[in-house]
Amino acid sequence: MEDGIKSDGASSPTADDEALAEREALLRSIIETSPNGLITIDECGQILSFNPAAETMFGYQADDVIGKNVNCLMPAPYRNEHDAYIERYLKTGEKRIIGIGREVIAQRKNGEVFPVDLAVGEIRLADRRQFAGFIRDNSARRAAEQSVHTLRSELLHVSRLSELGEMASALAHELNQPLTAIINYLEACHRLLERDENADHRQTGRLMQKASDQARRAAQIIQQLRKFITKGETEHKFEPVNSVIREAAELAMVGSRQLAVTTEFDLAAGLPDIMIDRVQIQQVVMNLVRNSVEALADVEDRMLTVRTHQTADAAVQIDVIDAGPGLPDEVAQRLFQPFVTTKPGGIGIGLSICKGIVDAHGGRLWTTANPEGGTAFHISLPIDRNRRAPHV
Repeated sequence: MEDGIKSDGASSPTADDEALAEREALLRSIIETSPNGLITIDECGQILSFNPAAETMFGYQADDVIGKNVNCLMPAPYRNEHDAYIERYLKTGEKRIIGIGREVIAQRKNGEVFPVDLAVGEIRLADRRQFAGFIRDNSARRAAEQSVHTLRSELLHVSRLSELGEMASALAHELNQPLTAIINYLEACHRLLERDENADHRQTGRLMQKASDQARRAAQIIQQLRKFITKGETEHKFEPVNSVIREAAELAMVGSRQLAVTTEFDLAAGLPDIMIDRVQIQQVVMNLVRNSVEALADVEDRMLTVRTHQTADAAVQIDVIDAGPGLPDEVAQRLFQPFVTTKPGGIGIGLSICKGIVDAHGGRLWTTANPEGGTAFHISLPIDRNRRAPHV
């Protein structure tokens, strides 16, 4: 018997045949296990193959679509335009998606439309061409982006309302005393003039009374504004502290990549859920993180640490620690008072709002110097909402 020939006359597999079979098996395995959809079509747009990931993505079985035009996976108006795209490419060679890739809209079997990343490759065979489409479902990423956008909008809305409330409260407090004094002085003048027989009592009295009335009206307007923007009951629920803090800190870091800040999360495991208004506490954390990021702009070691841990006095503590230049003593002592700021152009409302939010949660907000340089902000929130965080 000659080499490579079986006794029954059939050819035995050669090394090249075995290598080819092994490559084909590997290719089939890659296609079958790929997490992304893989669809091949011919020059007429008919589907030739449809891998399991594509079945899961579109809701079709391969047998349902093989032989059909690939435009069955597209919503209108793209469905009606697809054949023209292929025809134009075959005639002109002008590439719109082939070899480039882009995000397009696809349609599942149940009619749901969803965004996908589509990359198309051309396969040239001896006498024909085929096209392979690599598809990744972007629904989850889009949903996450929308969730982030919604959360940021909510935080911005709450922040604006809180700033308005804090400013109105501060103005009401500052103006109430002088307005009260004006009322008292004018009324005293009114009484004195009434007792002076030589004064034009009626004319002077009318003028003084008008001034008194206008001063009262100003006080009433400010008081009504204060009542109008006073924060009412908020939505408090039991929330997992670490996820609330991480989400807020990561949102606060959006747009600061160019500063090359290194953020370290040191979040203690096993913390109990605490009853908070999630959006308000995230507003506080975002404000503190942004302040810390801004403080790091002029230093070389741009390290930011966000830490959580449970304290011995039944509270959860959140620390935001930066390695910035630190705070001047005169500022640190008044940091949480309205209109105190270290920022050029800042109005000094943010930290005052943060303190008000934390106080309303029965907690504490304070700051210490970072021994390694910089500033550490601390938030203590009681695990039992019937208790207030202890003051030290």
